[in-house]
Amino acid sequence: MTEVYIYQRQGRSAPAILVLVLIWAALFYAWAMLDAAPLIIGIIGACSLPALYDVVANPAAGLSLSQTNLDWHSGRRNAQIRLSEINHIRLDTRLDFSTRATVILNSGRKIRIPFEATPPHKTFEQALNARNTKTERHHFSLRQ
Repeated sequence: MTEVYIYQRQGRSAPAILVLVLIWAALFYAWAMLDAAPLIIGIIGACSLPALYDVVANPAAGLSLSQTNLDWHSGRRNAQIRLSEINHIRLDTRLDFSTRATVILNSGRKIRIPFEATPPHKTFEQALNARNTKTERHHFSLRQ
């Protein structure tokens, strides 16, 4: 019997905090030393607000794969699907080298696993294959 495959992650991480500190330090430097326009500083600063929210709120995301079910959660979203309902799982490598996972049900319905709940593709694919769940790999496709 195969063990339960579990993937967990938090919104707060050292790289996210480091990137935020670097962005805000660069913006402060541009404003104080280079006399950058406040409108430009504000627009660039606003682009970092989603990352700031993730650091402050620290939302949890994860996925678990047992012998019978595939479960995931991300913030307030969650889902549970029986493996017997799954036709296959499509793993798409995107142009930024991230992987998008889509569950294709026997009925033909497609359910996308949220990016933040998607585990590293190699270990996820191995765990799926160990449970006799078919996978499809697609590399660098612009449309699904």
